[in-house]
Amino acid sequence: MSGDQSTSKETASVPDDVVELIEQCLAGDQAAMAELVRRYQGQVFGLCYRMLSDRQDAEDMAQETFVRVMRSLERWDNARAFEPWLLAIAGNRCRTLLATRKRRVVTSPFVADLPARGYGAEEQDHRSLAEEVSLGLTDIRDEYRQAFLMFHQHEMSYGDIADSMKCPLGTVKTWIHRARRELIDHLRSRGIVEETNHAVRSV
Repeated sequence: MSGDQSTSKETASVPDDVVELIEQCLAGDQAAMAELVRRYQGQVFGLCYRMLSDRQDAEDMAQETFVRVMRSLERWDNARAFEPWLLAIAGNRCRTLLATRKRRVVTSPFVADLPARGYGAEEQDHRSLAEEVSLGLTDIRDEYRQAFLMFHQHEMSYGDIADSMKCPLGTVKTWIHRARRELIDHLRSRGIVEETNHAVRSV
């Protein structure tokens, strides 16, 4: 991927309604703050949950993320996309939490005991695969996990991720590649799928 392609999203304009919302937030408009949270809470919670594998922790970190965002809005560079900046704050909050506690182990019986009755084979296989990917993500380094989720779940460019995580573009590519490789090894060791490269991308 060329430099122009990998950074194409960095110079994308921010939607006018988002800029207006942020301006209203900066002016202290409580309704605008609530709307900004409502608009992005799904993305933020999704990233936090995938990184932490715990709903309560994810909810706490999502809430803390928005508190920090509101305090830091004046430092956001409006020449850059808003969502990568927001998700970088969420990722950093999760990494801080992970550094202060031992990771909770997500046990495999939950995956193994998913009831087959009531689900078609294809749907059951996809549910098991999604659970195994989540399980595999808990065992990889925090930086790999954050970069992987930003790229695959939030469809951010390598350039946006590098900018958000404040690291070189090549490092981001390496982290995502290693996350993929470790997930593939996990899925292969569990005997979940054979075409693991495709499976990781499609979950």
